[in-house]
Amino acid sequence: MYKPFSPLTGPNSMQDQQAVASLYSSEANRRKLWKAAIKWPLYSVAVMPVLLAAGWKHGTGQVVRMDQLIGFLLASVMLLLWENLTNDLFDADTGVDTFAKPHSVVALLGRRQPIQRMAYVVLLLGLLLILWLALRSNSAVFFLVLGSCCLGYLYQGPPFRLGYQGLGEPLCWLAFGPFATAAALLVLSPSVSSNSGIPWATATTLGAGPALATTLVLFCSHFHQVAEDAAHGKKSPLVRLGTQRAAALVPWLIVLTIALEWIPVMQGAWPISTLLGAIGLPSAMKLIRLLKKHHNHPELISGSKFLALRFQALNGLGMSIGLALAPVLGLN
Repeated sequence: MYKPFSPLTGPNSMQDQQAVASLYSSEANRRKLWKAAIKWPLYSVAVMPVLLAAGWKHGTGQVVRMDQLIGFLLASVMLLLWENLTNDLFDADTGVDTFAKPHSVVALLGRRQPIQRMAYVVLLLGLLLILWLALRSNSAVFFLVLGSCCLGYLYQGPPFRLGYQGLGEPLCWLAFGPFATAAALLVLSPSVSSNSGIPWATATTLGAGPALATTLVLFCSHFHQVAEDAAHGKKSPLVRLGTQRAAALVPWLIVLTIALEWIPVMQGAWPISTLLGAIGLPSAMKLIRLLKKHHNHPELISGSKFLALRFQALNGLGMSIGLALAPVLGLN
């Protein structure tokens, strides 16, 4: 169990030493660490389900409630912040981040309690905002988002820690795919639809590809810390597969992502403008080349998750815009 160190008595464990190193590093280095800890580009995964839902609704001639959209965006960011803060706390408990993650918020502050309090506050605010949005649209929105939060807790939270059993990726796909997309579709609908059912089919079709791109970000985040994960009993897919086989799997995950997004276009269910999601492919190709060449060099692939994140963001944004532009382009 991680114990806060005291600057007066000095570090009492390797984890404390990591915190000391973060606290007393140079100002320039601390700024870099905090920038890495905030992980602001990562929040594209939080906002993508509602952007996709808005693009789909606009493209099919339905009303998009902008006040609900903005509220859902804000709540999604707060809930992902809760997820990131608690993941740092849970990883600090197991020691898995001792060497691999000097930009952990726990390592930077050297204390758990303020982080824990902040996590609880943003979780409460996020859920209260979601409750308010649900009351203005459909009560199922609250339970779908709550379900996504539960999946997020199962990933790292004790006593489950399913991410340590290699189940983080399926949980991620479920949370950011069917659950979040269904909630986003409902929250943007008029309140008169409060008795309508959950649009599982539409949510799954719409969210399957982008959610797989989000899952790829999680998958790639482990490439540079396989040894640390294995040493602390974290049996991530990278630990189970090894970096070479995992790197060989990445192109297939990208192909499957694109296939899930292009099949509805080929079937005539979505407009051809949806293919705008292909703007993410250059980043995907860079990711494939990087991992193929340096999969077993942690110091060279620590940024692989950011290439995956760029693919996820551009792919999802392009797809959203493509869906929304269909009426303008006469492609309905």
